[in-house]
Amino acid sequence: MTSPWIDRPAGFAGGSHGRLAQAHEAAVTERYVGPGVRRVVKESWERSLSLSLDPSRLAPEQEVSVDALRELRDRHPLASVLPVVHNLLIRHTFHSGLIVAIGDEFGRLLWIDGDRVVRRRAEDMLFVEGSDWSERRVGTSAPGTALTLGHGIQIQRAEHFNELAHPWSCTAVPIHDPHSGAVLGVIDITGGDEAVAPQTLPLVEAAVAAMEAELRIQRLSAAAGPATVARFFGVPSGPPITRPAPARLGVLGGDHGRLETADGPLEISPRHAEILTLLAWNRDGLSADRLSLLLTDQANAVDNLRAEMVRLRKVLEHTSPRISIASRPYRLETAIELDAQRVLAFLERGAHRVALGAYRGPVLPSSTAPGIVEIRAEISARLRQAMLTDASAELLLEYARTDEATYDSEVWRACLELLPARSPKRASVVARLSRIEAELDHAGPVSAPRNLPQR
Repeated sequence: MTSPWIDRPAGFAGGSHGRLAQAHEAAVTERYVGPGVRRVVKESWERSLSLSLDPSRLAPEQEVSVDALRELRDRHPLASVLPVVHNLLIRHTFHSGLIVAIGDEFGRLLWIDGDRVVRRRAEDMLFVEGSDWSERRVGTSAPGTALTLGHGIQIQRAEHFNELAHPWSCTAVPIHDPHSGAVLGVIDITGGDEAVAPQTLPLVEAAVAAMEAELRIQRLSAAAGPATVARFFGVPSGPPITRPAPARLGVLGGDHGRLETADGPLEISPRHAEILTLLAWNRDGLSADRLSLLLTDQANAVDNLRAEMVRLRKVLEHTSPRISIASRPYRLETAIELDAQRVLAFLERGAHRVALGAYRGPVLPSSTAPGIVEIRAEISARLRQAMLTDASAELLLEYARTDEATYDSEVWRACLELLPARSPKRASVVARLSRIEAELDHAGPVSAPRNLPQR
């Protein structure tokens, strides 16, 4: 028995697209849905018609600001399982002609990643982060209809209610809270006909199952602690065998370090944060002379370092697990995860959106220690290069609005080149470039930007 969620009209490989388009035209002009249209699609078209949606255009909606979108992402429970989505789906789509979108329970798209060219093309139908793709706004689509039905579904080409989406096909599955059963959001794969291949729906369902399992583990760990989670998942009898998670050191966007251990957060002084950052960055260790040079060029630097190391060890001696620093050379005997290194790891895997989300600002921004300045510059440069060479227009715009890129005219010009000719966002980018030129040239009144790309 064929599934109503993935079944296609007879002759899909031949000429069914034209027949679907004819059926769609009859539905929107005559309100008549003839044979050859799946029941789930027919019922969705009828819901769309009852809402008086215009199938030839998308109704304008209030644009979500960058800050509002960031707030929506930060507080959404699916933010914590993005690495699962990246490992199972996103990293396989960068050159596949597919993109992956994650929306909230209302159909608002919070994250989109995947093939860069496809992401740009999808902007023409306003399939962008922050847009509302619920049935109540765009009619029949995989993400919106999956949320309406509470079930995974595939929608191909002219099965979409809105004609702007007719070149596209998509598969989407809702994500449920593993405890309450409430819908948390939806995950969608969009592209050409390959997006509705028979194996795509089971693949997305498996990814959703992994996300829900990770959410369950996170909830159990937060409520009961690692030992209880270990017992729950079948650790053999006897004392619970647990491997404590490594401590995490946050140095992005703040002058003090934020050390996360099993005992909770611990604020680290700027100097101690510099030392731990340099040791975490140089896993093989540093001699006293080398470490002191990376911290300062002042006289008696080595003696000052040794005294500072005594104080740092006293701070760390009560951490759990205990963080130990060996001597000759100075090196970390206990692993520390550095948030700055996580950003680079995401970039190396091609997860540029996740990397930008993890980048909370420069490394210890007020530090003048030569080693920290070098690390700060390397991370900033690698993130900037990744954004310029492999980011979608939406992601590049998000990066451009960060503090360190706000006056970067090259980044803003790249945004202008990526945005579609009809994009309403082009005007704000042109205005931003004008302000940058006016302020840099001390030109007084804002004038039209020079040599801007025309599209």
